[in-house]
Amino acid sequence: MATRMAGREPATRAAPRTAAPARRPASEGAESEGAESEGAESEGAESEGAESEGAESEGAVSHGVRPQGVVRNGALAELHIHGLGAIDDVTLELGPGLTVVTGETGAGKTMVVTGLTLLFGGRADPGRVRAGGRAGVEGRLVLPADSPVWARAADAGAEPDEDGALILARTVSAEGRSRAHLGGRSVPVGVIAELAEDLLAVHGQTDQLRLTRPAEQRRALDRYAGPAHLGLLEEHRVAYARWRQLADDLDRRRSQARELAQTADVLRHGLEEISAVAPEPGEDEALDAQAARLGDADALRAAADEARLSLVGDVTGDLGGGEFPQDATTSLAVAERALAGSNDPALVLLAQDLADAVAVVSDVAVQLAGYVADLDADPARLAEVLDRRAVITALVRKYADAGEGLAGVHAWAAEAADRLSQLDVSDEALEALTVARDAARAELAELSARVTVGRTAAAEGFAAEVGTELAGLAMKSAQVSFRIDSDPGHPGPEGVDEVALLLSPHPGAPPRPVHKGASGGELSRVMLAIEVVFAGADPVPVMVFDEVDAGVGGQAAGEIGRRLARLARDHQVVVVTHLAQVAAFADNHLVVDKSPDTAQGVTATDIRAVAGEDRVRELARMLSGLTDSDTGQAHARELLAVATDGR
Repeated sequence: MATRMAGREPATRAAPRTAAPARRPASEGAESEGAESEGAESEGAESEGAESEGAESEGAVSHGVRPQGVVRNGALAELHIHGLGAIDDVTLELGPGLTVVTGETGAGKTMVVTGLTLLFGGRADPGRVRAGGRAGVEGRLVLPADSPVWARAADAGAEPDEDGALILARTVSAEGRSRAHLGGRSVPVGVIAELAEDLLAVHGQTDQLRLTRPAEQRRALDRYAGPAHLGLLEEHRVAYARWRQLADDLDRRRSQARELAQTADVLRHGLEEISAVAPEPGEDEALDAQAARLGDADALRAAADEARLSLVGDVTGDLGGGEFPQDATTSLAVAERALAGSNDPALVLLAQDLADAVAVVSDVAVQLAGYVADLDADPARLAEVLDRRAVITALVRKYADAGEGLAGVHAWAAEAADRLSQLDVSDEALEALTVARDAARAELAELSARVTVGRTAAAEGFAAEVGTELAGLAMKSAQVSFRIDSDPGHPGPEGVDEVALLLSPHPGAPPRPVHKGASGGELSRVMLAIEVVFAGADPVPVMVFDEVDAGVGGQAAGEIGRRLARLARDHQVVVVTHLAQVAAFADNHLVVDKSPDTAQGVTATDIRAVAGEDRVRELARMLSGLTDSDTGQAHARELLAVATDGR
């Protein structure tokens, strides 16, 4: 077993793919130690009267710098949620840049993320819908004309609205029935889920916990290694499946030789029986038709002769003392000649119609004569047809399912031939299968080695970028590395490597698996650093972070806000947070309030935009639990000023 270590000291790390924010000197820190808001939301802290109605503003936030224009990859301009959890009916106008969602614990902040996830094809949870009701989410996406989403949406029949935006909608009933609409067209939920890969990325606490598992750390490293490596990994999966199939087949044939040989004999007998009859496709239907015609030959000949004579016969009759033709052809010809000399245009047209009718009737008479001439009334031929049909009917009954006919016999034969090729337990067949298995194993080993090389090469750069982010998150001395343990003798679909992300939080501390070597706050920062590394290179226009700052406070919290704000330069970023230090960096600040709806007897959630003094009071509540505290408001204004200067 080979073990590789990858990682470097933070001081010598290469520059990340997305520029890391510059760190401010300690004297410029946003928070004094006494004002840190670890677990900023105090249980039981109330914010009654926190915001005066007249102070609400839908306009630009007075503190902070709003990005110019719309992010180049597109943005979610509007989000409408109704009947979801405690949210009765709210419409959010989302601007570009960084949008934060804050509110008291239990107010329903995460319902915004739940709504976004549902809108973009996530699982519909009927438990979020009120009894007997229906929840719905609608979003309005503004996308550039060259976005690949447009072509895929058009394939689904979607069209832009009158303003050129793409409308997505999703509803779910209390019984769990879900519907999706895209650009005015009803579509399968899977269509929107596929589009979401190019539109939305959600990063939450669940993602952080998942990244503590070695398999997820390996997957993260593979993702960092890039598209070429991911393509190689997919090739490895295919090769592994091929080798596993051959190995399992060989083991099965060796261990079940007697049973397989008996099954092969049954299949072989059936194929020989069908081959002896050699039925042609559709022959059963053709024989049925021939038998019917041969059995009724005399009656068919009489009917055809009678019809032919009525069309072109030479019988004449007497009607009123004069001879007249009784066959159809002659009658039509006489009528045509009677009208042909007329000068009336209408009669001339009718004469032409009669001439056409004469031609049609004459042609039918010729075909009837040919039918009579070809009609076979040979009893011997009829017996031959009936015998052949009986043989084929026996095959159909034996090898085809009800209603399949002869087509079912051919289908059975094709399947039996395929199965027979897999049941060969002769020495020659087993030797050939052994050679194929060994060749597949050699190919797999070569691909496994290349995958290991790719991971080893990527590990150093990945660790360096994560370390750079940690240095800006008040973990300047932390050292991150990857340990790659390779076991070529035991390949799996993902290669032969066990990958572990190691953390040494301070000098002298031995590297340990990240979930063992980090405290709660450190683990949150490590996971956020990984998310930021990926997010910086993520092409999706909308990014959502759901309380990824849990367990963090003080200067580290401010750096988290700074990084999210920098991500918002190229993405539309929505963050659910309980930290004032993060919220201070917002371009748009939404507050979730929950209050009892006495008319309906339920608790309702409202979401409003805050700016100016309303925003100061909300930040003060997040810092101290009090909206009108002079100290809290002063601290809030300081945070806003630092955030504005530190972008």
